[in-house]
Formats: sequence, C-alpha cells, structure tokens
Amino acid sequence: MTQPKKKALSPAQQYLAEVLRLLRTARGLSQTELGSLMNYTGAAVSAVETCAKPATDEFLESAEGALEAGGVIAAAAKYVRLERYPEHFRGFVQLEQTALSVSTYCTQLIDGLLQTEGYARALFGCTFPPLDREEIEELTAARMERKALFDRKPVCCITSIHEEGALRRQIGGREVMLHQYEHLLECAERPNVVLQVMPMDRGEHAGLPGPMTVIETAELTTLVYTEVEGQSTLVSRPEEVGVLARRYAMIGRQALRPEDSVKLIEQLRDEL
Repeated sequence: MTQPKKKALSPAQQYLAEVLRLLRTARGLSQTELGSLMNYTGAAVSAVETCAKPATDEFLESAEGALEAGGVIAAAAKYVRLERYPEHFRGFVQLEQTALSVSTYCTQLIDGLLQTEGYARALFGCTFPPLDREEIEELTAARMERKALFDRKPVCCITSIHEEGALRRQIGGREVMLHQYEHLLECAERPNVVLQVMPMDRGEHAGLPGPMTVIETAELTTLVYTEVEGQSTLVSRPEEVGVLARRYAMIGRQALRPEDSVKLIEQLRDEL
C-alpha cells in the first residue's frame, strides 16, 4: 500500500532546525548530549534538526534553556507558532496579540477566543474538504494559544456579541456544548470580558450584514477585520472603519444586556 506523502515542514520550522543545529555545534555538544540536558533522547533532537518532525513548544522551551540561547530560539518559536494558523488569519493574530481591545460580533459560531478545546476540535473535524488528524490537532492547539490574551498584561478588553442561533447550534454533541456553555459563563465573570447575546426574537437589527471584529491596536488605531469563506479583509480607511465601528456600537445597544445574556446562556445550558 502506498504511504501518504509526508507534509513538508514550514520555512519557520526549517529555519528553527538550522538554528538549533548551529547553536548545538557551537557549544560542542552532540545530539545525545543536548538531548540529555533537555530530558529528551538524541533521536528526538536529530528528528527536529533534520526536519523529520516539527518541534513542540515544550521542546523549544527546553532547548532555549539547555543551550542558554539568549532568546534566539524563543524568538524563532514565535514565528513557528504563527504558521500554525491559516495564512489568511496570521495578520489578524499578530494584531490581536497586542491589541488594547477586541470586540467581535459572531453570527454562526461561538467566538474563536471563547471556544473550548472540544468545541474547536469538533469544528475543525467537520471542515470540508476534510482535514487529517494532524492538521485538526495543529489548528486546535493554535486556537487555544490565543487564549493567552485573557491574562495578558497590559489587560486587553474583550467584548463578544453572539447571535442566539450561534449559541444554540450543537457542535460536538451534548457534553461538548455543556462544557462550552460553562466556559462562556466563566469568561463572563472576568472583569475584562463582556458577553452579549442578540436574541432570535430581535427581527431587524444592525448586525444583519454580517460578522466583524473591531480591534483597537497598541498604537491606538482602530481596525475592522471581516472574514468570509476563508477570505479575509482588514479595513483601515478611517471613513470605512468609522461606519463599521458605529454599526458595532448599535449592535451592542440592540443586543441583550450582559446580565440578561448570562441568564440566557444559563438557560441554554440547563435545556441540554
């Protein structure tokens, strides 16, 4: 039987493999000796250096310390993590990581920042064309890494408005959704998070044109990100941003208040 073709590692992973080899040889260490310092086998070090396997975050953190790399490996690892995201999403992720505020309006699915691992995995598992297991796990891990934003200093203010239909859509089955509702309720208790729901009985409202994310960058610039069918747009023209930001503000006024939104999420949880 023909074996499936192995996916080539990304340019960042290849670069990181070369950096690891150069730093190791500069220290006069064999692969086995470096592996011993890192609590890995020499074969594991060889697999990374030859690009036979991608380096995990744990491996890179251990290598940074064992080689006393002065932040070189850690800096390269940042770009390795970035490449785990779909290409059209990478620019947004970089903005999100340093944003002062992130405000989303979600119409079909729960906000990626607020998804549990089980919800995200089930979501990637139903993608078409289908993804293989490795790709699903890679995308799930990348989505979970974005959650660092919740505890980042300086604090990022996160507002997320969901259509009630997005919350009612059963992704992954009952247990996954129960965990997801509980996670949303826990997030709502954070002082830097505001959750709102646009109820289904709210007929005409400002959000009907579609989902969006409004970002206030570290440079105090407001941008708007939209995405449809894997095609993304980052709106930066002040007059266009102004229209979308005002629309988002109206969506927030038309949605349920945060306290009423929490009650609705509790109701959805209890109905399962």
